[in-house]
Amino acid sequence: MFIINHKKIFIGISSLLVLLSIGSIVFFGLPLSIDFKGGAMTQVSYTDVRPDVSVINESLSGLDLGQTLVQPVGEKDFSIKTKHLTEQERMSLIETLKSKGTLEEKGFTSIGPSVGKGLVRKVALATILVSLIIILFIAYAFRGVSYPVKAWKYGVVAIGTLLHDAIIPVGIFAILAKTLGAEVDTLFVVALLTILGLSISDTIVIFDRVRENLKLKKYATFQETVGQSIDQSFTRSINTGFSVIVVLVILTIFGPSTTRVFAMMLAAGMIFGTYSSIFLASPLLVAWFEKQK
Repeated sequence: MFIINHKKIFIGISSLLVLLSIGSIVFFGLPLSIDFKGGAMTQVSYTDVRPDVSVINESLSGLDLGQTLVQPVGEKDFSIKTKHLTEQERMSLIETLKSKGTLEEKGFTSIGPSVGKGLVRKVALATILVSLIIILFIAYAFRGVSYPVKAWKYGVVAIGTLLHDAIIPVGIFAILAKTLGAEVDTLFVVALLTILGLSISDTIVIFDRVRENLKLKKYATFQETVGQSIDQSFTRSINTGFSVIVVLVILTIFGPSTTRVFAMMLAAGMIFGTYSSIFLASPLLVAWFEKQK
């Protein structure tokens, strides 16, 4: 019952974290990769010693490539993102890179702005559809325990919790974008959707325990039922979240640089997703119940 008795504190902590994350997003922004805004990405691999990023940036400054992002990949490769390049500009880029060492051009990708806009629409549509399906599923699954809280309210609280779990990692990503040069790409979308999937799973487990205890009518009040349900699920939720977080932290430290930001974002999502499932979703449900009385 500790969590329910102090629900205002935990809801306040979550609200503060969300506000700080929104501030981070507004202040730092979310730079879009060529997946969304269009542009060109050139991938090269140096056969000998790879030059420093600063050396590459300095050599490219003399070319008219617009804003350029040079990212090391693995031990020998570079990923270079630029504006759309003509064939002549691409050849100039390769020749400039070759002046710093022997290299092999591994790939060149050009994405038009229309493709990026189409991807944004698909991501937005997918997110809306997933949210609606979650509300409908939870409302259907909890139809047998619509008293004292209507079944659809469980779904709405779950979606509110998901917003919390999405906004905070995105706010952290905005800081990573500023400090590490990360960009919003398809891997970012995959990380965000994975966070939502893992988070909603944990929330539903606790809500399901609430449903079972309501059917058994073991406790006198709704607040006590929810509090005891959290206590019964607490160890399982913490252990599950902790085991995943450990793997993601190891992947962040020892994994390839190409997936480092992805792993960091997933780890942050799991930490706050585990927190919200225990300390936010059920307290919000109780707060809504008390307000309607």
